[in-house]
Amino acid sequence: MEKQLVNAIQDEYAEEFAWCYGCGRLNKEGHQFRTAWDGEETVTLYEPKQAHTAIPGFVYGGLIASLVDCHGTGSASLALHRKNGFEPGSGEEPPRFVTASLHVDYLKPTPHGVVLKAVGTVEEIHPKKFKVAVKVYADEALCATGEVAAVVMPASFAK
Repeated sequence: MEKQLVNAIQDEYAEEFAWCYGCGRLNKEGHQFRTAWDGEETVTLYEPKQAHTAIPGFVYGGLIASLVDCHGTGSASLALHRKNGFEPGSGEEPPRFVTASLHVDYLKPTPHGVVLKAVGTVEEIHPKKFKVAVKVYADEALCATGEVAAVVMPASFAK
């Protein structure tokens, strides 16, 4: 069973931006990834469904890429929100990010039937652009690494 994260940044996204297939809390068909602080790193926990099978016993790589992607943008949102003086749960709407680039390296097959843990380290590279290094674990085994370049969502998206 998936451990519950408290104060996930996705819980704070405005309704019009809460529909992402990966992390949108309002998309009932999606994964609904949730990202929170764990000290100075970020964490997302997710237990793949049976439908996320590549071959029996292993997780489909596309799910791993989606996890890295949404964990990266959520981590960037957490970092900028904190830089602006806020934390999830403070009542302030957090900034929303989109993916500028995504890179994933699959290190070993990811076993099915365990909770996956994405751990992120955030680096600001521009006032509106962040780089997030992500490691994906299945239990204690490091199965994938990735990097996300995330940019603040352009105002033109908000209509």
